[in-house]
Amino acid sequence: MAVVDSGGRVKAWAGDAGFPTFARSSIKAIQALPLVEDGVVDRFGVSDAELAVCCASHSGEPYHVEAVLGLLGKVGLGEDALACGPHAPWHAASARALAESGAAPGRVHNNCSGKHAGMLALARLHDWPTSGYHEASHPVQRRMLAEVARWTEIPEREIEVGVDGCGVATFAVPLAALAGAFARLGSAAQRIFAAIRRHPEYVAGTERLCTDLIRATGGRVVAKVGAEGVYVATVPEEGVGIALKVEDGARRAVEPALLGVLKDLGLISAEEYASLERYAEPVLTNTRGEAVGVIRTVVSLEAARG
Repeated sequence: MAVVDSGGRVKAWAGDAGFPTFARSSIKAIQALPLVEDGVVDRFGVSDAELAVCCASHSGEPYHVEAVLGLLGKVGLGEDALACGPHAPWHAASARALAESGAAPGRVHNNCSGKHAGMLALARLHDWPTSGYHEASHPVQRRMLAEVARWTEIPEREIEVGVDGCGVATFAVPLAALAGAFARLGSAAQRIFAAIRRHPEYVAGTERLCTDLIRATGGRVVAKVGAEGVYVATVPEEGVGIALKVEDGARRAVEPALLGVLKDLGLISAEEYASLERYAEPVLTNTRGEAVGVIRTVVSLEAARG
């Protein structure tokens, strides 16, 4: 885990702050930045909700699906253009309603479909082929690599590239570099973070920490989960970014860890922490529904001197 300021100084850490980590979905705000900087948002009239869903690992609720299809429609594409595979909505009620309707989950229900729609819009803007946009050799993914290199300040040749669960390229950088990227991004990418603050429900969804943390702090803290125990957060008014990785990839640990670190650093209040208690100290139950334990974070950070 690493806490880094916008100047790239490591302020606090636990474990190995230089641990190379595939950022997975935690960097979707970085991957959405070309939509603003290259002119996708203005040319195609992308709404704040649609921009927010491009940064999302959404739960597949109806409004998420509507936003993704809306963005695709603005660039003249349909769901079949998405390269991500289908899966049932993460939101249980939405999954149940879909099943009861007799419809099968589509690509648009994939939690990464917003990011994919944004990448397709970028391809449309530049007149790049939309087929194969998810492949590492495609101009879209080369643009993504360049953006990750820019914000992490790691040369492209030193960034490991893999394939994410949704099929697009994913990038491995040291945790400290990832934290530094979000320390800088939080104050620089104002249009993206304004959209996220206005529509936190599009970044994740009902009963999801990313959404509820933004709401609980009034947008002061913006955080984004990634697969395999990754989380990033930015607190722009403090000029800091946080990146953490749970070594075994367990989601059960990553949410308490993030909130424990934020509390220990004084970046969320006791009241805000208490409002997020279901994530901070989740109760464990057995198959009888009995509470048998609780997960709590024991924070032990090392701090830089001076």
